[in-house]
Amino acid sequence: MVFKRLLGSLGVGGPTVDTVLDPGPVLPGGALSGQVRLEGGQAAFDVEAITLELVARVEAEREEGEREGAVVFERFTVGGGFRLGEGEQLAVPFGVTLPWETPVTELYGQPLGIVLGVRTELSVAGARDKGDLDRLTVGPLPAQEAVLEAFGALGFGFRSADLEYGHIGGTGQRLPFYQEIEITPSAQYADRVNEVEVTFLAGPDGMEVVLEADKRGGLFSEGHDALTVFRVGHHDSRDWTAEVDGWMRELVERRAPHVPHHSPAGHHQSSGPGVGTAVAAGAAGLAVGVVGGMVAAEVVDEIGDFFEGDEEGGEEEE
Repeated sequence: MVFKRLLGSLGVGGPTVDTVLDPGPVLPGGALSGQVRLEGGQAAFDVEAITLELVARVEAEREEGEREGAVVFERFTVGGGFRLGEGEQLAVPFGVTLPWETPVTELYGQPLGIVLGVRTELSVAGARDKGDLDRLTVGPLPAQEAVLEAFGALGFGFRSADLEYGHIGGTGQRLPFYQEIEITPSAQYADRVNEVEVTFLAGPDGMEVVLEADKRGGLFSEGHDALTVFRVGHHDSRDWTAEVDGWMRELVERRAPHVPHHSPAGHHQSSGPGVGTAVAAGAAGLAVGVVGGMVAAEVVDEIGDFFEGDEEGGEEEE
């Protein structure tokens, strides 16, 4: 999706910017490439800087209730220091590296409801304008896919995914938000767990897998949250089904309540832009099917609304 915009701060006759990302999903920690295409206006302009911003739609818990906003979680300067002539057309290629904790937006080609984008800012003649917005599609790392496939093979089902503003205590989290993938329990754990939330915190040397379970209460006890963290390598060769089953046993057998530290507020339920899906176990692993009435086109519409709605301030930035 490309939004070609007139550089509004310069008015009629200013240059236009059109950012085109190379096709296909990218991976966390991987390369994002494309071109920023410029077309000069009715006069020559000095282009001081071309900046790319990675933007996410994030939920935040506030005293007045839950709200959503745009968080800029990385910036890259990919060009600048040249003069763009009247009517001149120029393409500036770029290649940047995504943060390792960049959220996953799709699995097996199906959108998870996570909204990410690349926003282009042009600095010209002392004026700055966020002139172009593009959807960013991110696929899972091999270890992330293996863990999710194992959950599917064990009979767990995908419920939704969202981004939560805050920090999970006791982890190496670096971004100001984290991704939660909510899954429904398999029959084996349904009597003890309402749902499980999976968070991947990847880094160059491996990945933390954070599992949080909403545990059911018993006859003489109340329900509570339990959290545990496991570390895996990017290229580990494991029996992932057995591994994840062991993680779940350890998680549900925790006797004392362990409420995770989510800053700025405690754990809260998801109500973000998730899509209802079902997970089928089998040789294909985690097979995602859209069932909630939201199809890919509606996700695109949501992304467009997100970009257009957050052009004028209101951002939460790191």
